[in-house]
Amino acid sequence: MLGFVLRRLGYGLAILVGVNLFTFFLFFSVNTPDDMARLNIGGKRVTQEQIEKWKTERGYDKPLYYDASRSGAERVTHTILWERSVSLFALDFGKSDARQAINIGHEVKVRMGVSLQLALPLFILQVIASVAFALLLVFFRHTRIDFWGVVLCVLMLSISSLFYIIVGQFLFARVLRLVPMNGFAPGLDAVRFLALPILLSLLSRLGGEARLYRAMFLEEMGKDYVRTARAKGLSEGRVLGRHVLRNALIPIITSAGGYLPYVFLGSLVFESFFGIPGLGAFVIEAITGQDFAIVRTMVFLGALLYIASNALIDIAYTWVDPRVRLQ
Repeated sequence: MLGFVLRRLGYGLAILVGVNLFTFFLFFSVNTPDDMARLNIGGKRVTQEQIEKWKTERGYDKPLYYDASRSGAERVTHTILWERSVSLFALDFGKSDARQAINIGHEVKVRMGVSLQLALPLFILQVIASVAFALLLVFFRHTRIDFWGVVLCVLMLSISSLFYIIVGQFLFARVLRLVPMNGFAPGLDAVRFLALPILLSLLSRLGGEARLYRAMFLEEMGKDYVRTARAKGLSEGRVLGRHVLRNALIPIITSAGGYLPYVFLGSLVFESFFGIPGLGAFVIEAITGQDFAIVRTMVFLGALLYIASNALIDIAYTWVDPRVRLQ
């Protein structure tokens, strides 16, 4: 296990360095520091003096990769690459390009807690509801319940999440007035604001997840161990719960584990439409405001979380199936 973890750390670090360097090169090949200054200053007439002042205040007046005017290690450290890219590995995210008063690290800490309040209950409910619905369809397979259940899954899968948001806000917030239209409040009051986005997000993902799990369970139903369990006299419910579900846990973990980064990074669409000040809304604000420092930080965190989630998925395989060895 230790050898596997060390190897994955090495692979993950190499991937993270590659993603970071590629992101840096992509950002600064498309937009030079002068272009970034013009975008952030705005206005039709931007003078060179304004551009130089903006670059100096934010540290973009340095060379990109190598400073030949310096000596020793400063040739590398006195560069935008070192201060804006390498510093991310120390979790030093710096300040916003658009608004210097905003400390990105502080914003990430605060907004991550808000995103977790939305995404963590959604993640748990999504897995439980999708697995339970899929097991129900498999239990009543080749019946009308299974047929119409699959039709319902396809309908839910075909409808855009924006449709759920618009209809849900109109019905539950405006007509029935059960929950607020949008906004957020700390503490227990957050339940009133998060209940509707959690429900709508669950409905928008239930069809695809349940249909996927149903196909997995049906594949397991045709295997020899299921026929052996039936021959021993076990009921269909016990066969599904004790054998089929247990042997299908690996693909379920793979599917659910891919959603883990979003648990921390938040939902872009739902946080924006419901006015929830999480990391998803933070990314949207940075993109619309041309704030490249925030966007680069969120790309880095996204890559870090994906690498960590894939390692956790592999480790979880050994917990649900003793035959899996991490070698």
